[in-house]
Amino acid sequence: MKIYISATLRKFLGSTPQVEIPASSIRKAFAILLDMHPEAQNVLYDESKKLRDFIQVYINGKKLVIDTLWDAELPADTEILLLPAIAGGAPEDAPVESLISDERRKAVSFDDSEVERFGKHLMLKDIGVKGQKRIKAAKVVVAGVGALGSPVIQYLAAAGVGTIKAIDFDDVALYNLQSQVLHGTRDLKRPKVASAKDKVKNINKNIEFIAEKVKLDSSNILEQIDGYDLVVDCTDNYKARYLINDACALHGIPVVFGAIYQFEGQVGIFNLDGGPCYRCQYPSPPPAGLIPSCSEGGAISPLPGIVGSIQANEALKLILGIGEHLNGKLLHIDSLYLTSRILKVERNRACPICGNTPTITDVEEIDYDDLCGLKTETEIPVEGFTPEELAHKIENGDPMTIVDVREPHERAILRFPNAIVIPIGQLARRQKELDPNKDTVIICKQGKRSVLAINTLREAGYTGPLYNLKGGIDAIKDIMFSHEGAWL
Repeated sequence: MKIYISATLRKFLGSTPQVEIPASSIRKAFAILLDMHPEAQNVLYDESKKLRDFIQVYINGKKLVIDTLWDAELPADTEILLLPAIAGGAPEDAPVESLISDERRKAVSFDDSEVERFGKHLMLKDIGVKGQKRIKAAKVVVAGVGALGSPVIQYLAAAGVGTIKAIDFDDVALYNLQSQVLHGTRDLKRPKVASAKDKVKNINKNIEFIAEKVKLDSSNILEQIDGYDLVVDCTDNYKARYLINDACALHGIPVVFGAIYQFEGQVGIFNLDGGPCYRCQYPSPPPAGLIPSCSEGGAISPLPGIVGSIQANEALKLILGIGEHLNGKLLHIDSLYLTSRILKVERNRACPICGNTPTITDVEEIDYDDLCGLKTETEIPVEGFTPEELAHKIENGDPMTIVDVREPHERAILRFPNAIVIPIGQLARRQKELDPNKDTVIICKQGKRSVLAINTLREAGYTGPLYNLKGGIDAIKDIMFSHEGAWL
């Protein structure tokens, strides 16, 4: 049988997108796969030997939900897809209804310039005047004004969505410009939402654009989405994804979800008409630092344009009440190998948010830092050096071992002198390469994966002193070392 491995897991499984395994059942195939790549054991399975919740298994396009199928005899042409999170559906033949009521649609009018502007829409049988009025009456939240938010905002504005609220707490940085096409060189160091507001005004000055430079959390999420028809999730971290999903599920607001990583993307619709929520697909996120974010793992420039355009298209179809959509489905795109799959997402009756007997009734009941593994209070505190402290120790020639746990493509961009390279998945079995009598400093891109690496070594029984580089390579890259004679 063939096992297709999503990009986020390939680094643990031989860096190949697909492998053929001579096995007749899924369990036997996984056993062979792990014999070939033993370091993936702790990635795929938790301490109780159960497949981690953030990984879903599909057999010939259907989600594996019956435990007995693990040992069932399967034909040789079976295709298995391992699909991790990157951050029962409604019946497929159910009629699609617009999110915008007739009353709201009738309250909208056009002037002559709008008739000309939206002429291409007005000519379409499935849109016409009534549909374009629904678009103008719609109120949409776009959470995240980065790579995915850029095409989503531009296409929604160009289509004539009447009210767009953009939420992002970040400023435009130089490295954003490769894929965040909403922003330009003149926008550097400006709030992303301010840059977006200028671009939308240039696209269509009649749109009400609300720029919110805030970081979403359980104390403000409900106020930010209240009164809106749908939320387009363009965020890049699991904490925001679960927060948005939970708040929207609890208040009946559909979410158009999108995610990207390297060459792969996912798009789906959650919380619509009794369909599944994001937790139904991914009950819990991966351990913090295990799966790099888009900002850490990179993404080819056109990918967010592809995925964001599909998100905008799905949002408009929901507003219009036309066509087939991705409710209860997940579109998986691989732009490197030009493949795509539409996978069914079942509603989980035991889901704590949208299940038959929900146990969570308010987002303030949830500690999202704890859910996403961002808390370390219950563990031994991770000590660390600031970039200045580490630079001083290097300049003084202090004895230490520096371990780089970044991906190969990250090290190719920016090398750390005299560091040894050990991937996180190999740390436990390669700990003998470290000297417990010397300080060991773990480095990554932003200082997050290195915390996971330190805890991994501790769990494996390593007793030597371990330190994290606070802020990672990003924080130390502008420090000059005299013996290097160049920027690090």
